[in-house]
Amino acid sequence: MLTYTALTTLPGKSQAEALGEALEALEPAPTGVGVFEVEDGKGIWEVGGYFLDAPDDIDLALLSAAFGAGPFVVSEVPDQDWVAKVRRELPPVEAGRFFVYGSHDAALLPEGRIGLLIEAAMAFGTGHHGTTLGCLRAYDRLLDDGQRFDNVLDLGCGTAVLAMSAARMGAAHVLASDIDPVAVEVALANVKANGLVGRVSCVESIGFDSPVLRAGAPFDLIFANILKGPLIELAPDMAAHLAPGGRAILSGLLVEQADEIVEVYQGQGLALETREDLGEWSALTLRRLS
Repeated sequence: MLTYTALTTLPGKSQAEALGEALEALEPAPTGVGVFEVEDGKGIWEVGGYFLDAPDDIDLALLSAAFGAGPFVVSEVPDQDWVAKVRRELPPVEAGRFFVYGSHDAALLPEGRIGLLIEAAMAFGTGHHGTTLGCLRAYDRLLDDGQRFDNVLDLGCGTAVLAMSAARMGAAHVLASDIDPVAVEVALANVKANGLVGRVSCVESIGFDSPVLRAGAPFDLIFANILKGPLIELAPDMAAHLAPGGRAILSGLLVEQADEIVEVYQGQGLALETREDLGEWSALTLRRLS
């Protein structure tokens, strides 16, 4: 059995969301529609539909023309067990003292390592992506330097792997927040699977808008593995919610974007401590000076 994907790109979030809504109204209707910002910092968005029957080429052409998008690319996708495929292709990840793994690899957890159980079928943040790995490695280096953090925020938490790493290291208060309610549900499921209920609180929040986040400040460590645009937009709030001497570990940014991010955060009173580039991605550790 075949399924089908139809993908296109266009500039602008509002246009992309409007195209996504129009795509949902097609006949045959898609089984799902996704709208995502392409992680290149250029403001390009991808809109995709997933179909059990082949979508009509004329309908897609009319939609792309109406919304100023590129032509839809339709692909046939063979029916297969995607969870099993992902499990085979995503082996455990080692980041210093941390070991990120799926339940199918539980027997591989080395003695003395800090295990973080993340199911491969769940949302962004398995540890394989350079941004998540970079954040874990940056945190591991701070711990090696003797730093300890009791009040931690994982902003844009995805699977909450970063929040759980802090809880595993004994942080007294750990918050994990995400703008996406589905991600919050995934985070809650992972917290439960790792036996960390009561030690990591998961909340839905746009930036620092949630009163839970505001009440939890100041944080002595903030993870923010998001994108360049939100990192820049949130820089003043990040500084305001960080304790003097506190650290911010930032990623979700491309190597060529790192210098601009550093400059923006320096303007908010944060100094760069370390930077690590993993492939095309960069992870930054900054310290609030006062």
